[in-house]
Amino acid sequence: MSDFIDRIRIHVAAGDGGNGALSFLREKYRPKGGPDGGDGGRGGSVYLEADENLNTLLDFTHRIHFKAQEADHGHRNRKSGRDGADCVVRVPLGTLVYDDETDRLLGDLVEHQARVLVARGGRGGRGNQHFARPDHQAPRHHELGEPAEARWLRLELRVVAQVGLIGFPNVGKSTLLSRISRATPKIADYPFTTLHPVLGVVYLTRDKSAVFADLPGLIEGAASGAGLGLQFLRHVERTRVLLHVLDASSIDPADPLAGYRAIRKELGEYKAELLERPEVVCVNKIELSGTEEGLAALKAAFQSQGRPLLPISCAESQGLTRLVEAVFGELARAPRPEPAVPVVVELPRQDAIEFEVSREDEVWVVRGKRVETVVAMTDLEEDESVRRLQRRLIAWGVEDELLRQGAVEGDSVRIGKSEFDFMPSLEQHEVLGEKGPDVRPSQLARLAEKKRRLSLREEARGSRRKPKRR
Repeated sequence: MSDFIDRIRIHVAAGDGGNGALSFLREKYRPKGGPDGGDGGRGGSVYLEADENLNTLLDFTHRIHFKAQEADHGHRNRKSGRDGADCVVRVPLGTLVYDDETDRLLGDLVEHQARVLVARGGRGGRGNQHFARPDHQAPRHHELGEPAEARWLRLELRVVAQVGLIGFPNVGKSTLLSRISRATPKIADYPFTTLHPVLGVVYLTRDKSAVFADLPGLIEGAASGAGLGLQFLRHVERTRVLLHVLDASSIDPADPLAGYRAIRKELGEYKAELLERPEVVCVNKIELSGTEEGLAALKAAFQSQGRPLLPISCAESQGLTRLVEAVFGELARAPRPEPAVPVVVELPRQDAIEFEVSREDEVWVVRGKRVETVVAMTDLEEDESVRRLQRRLIAWGVEDELLRQGAVEGDSVRIGKSEFDFMPSLEQHEVLGEKGPDVRPSQLARLAEKKRRLSLREEARGSRRKPKRR
């Protein structure tokens, strides 16, 4: 396997939130302590963090699943559960983070220690202490922890270098990088010796340096995927200055700019803005015999366009100092590219009550982020919690939509991972008998709830009345 990996898929999962506690205070001399269930902790989240000490995604070929710690549950005496620890996954500078399912760009990590949130931990459920009211002093309702987010990500590495060496295969880019820096790229006398980008630090002075990238060679049709074209072109996007290397031994005197135009054509077809990138052009291998005619034609062609051409010889180290100075001059004038998206992207929560109802295999399925979350955080074994859930589903219109689409009592309904029997709040004969066929069931449910509360209030008042003296 190659030691350079620039694209990979990983799976990240945050930690679930802790359950809220169902508890009542029982201490000596405090007979009416009331509910004291504590809250569950928040689950750990998953972050991706850029690390300048990494230069490949190779480590992810051995491990692709990353999970944050789950939170602890709440305890009695109003004690909250411990939060789960976050999971921080380190990636090289220049990593683009995509949601693999939606292809949405989540982050562009181009600075050391920049972070992006990729899976948010579930919030902790509330204990029953939060649901006490003057008219309901012993609530048994409590919330379960929120299920955490999980997703598949696609990571694409695009090397972060200020200068990119471009040109046809075997023109001497690797040799040039080895002469002007301490990089040790593979050098051989055959095309496509360089199979992945190689970085080298080049110093103009002791205090001024830049990162140069030796990129895989291009061939015609690279923008359409031929050869190593797409691998090359992905990495060239990050560079601020292009150092175009030509081969003096392959110049056709009849058309000296043919090779230069071919490379520019591939750049433009991949992304037009690359043609506007600052560029320095040099011609290598001028020490070879038989290159005089082609070299003269190439110089004349560039001179007619008013553009400089720098002749060099990597084998004899000729013209390299002047070339480095020219590149640093262009680099000083080149604008800094902005990241594709902000360094840290907060994943939005879906707070709107949006849902859809469908019929699948004799089961009514309700889908909606908030509806599924509320069901997942409800203890379906606790009657009071189930009644509270039913009231919320009625208020949000879920029951109305089920009735509108033809659901009847006893049908199976699935929301998230929970499946239960459909029990409408009012029978159909009550709907037709009291208010007629055009009334909404939720309106009747609110009327019924109002009557129930009024009756409870009257009973409470009656129990507090003092008997009249005779």
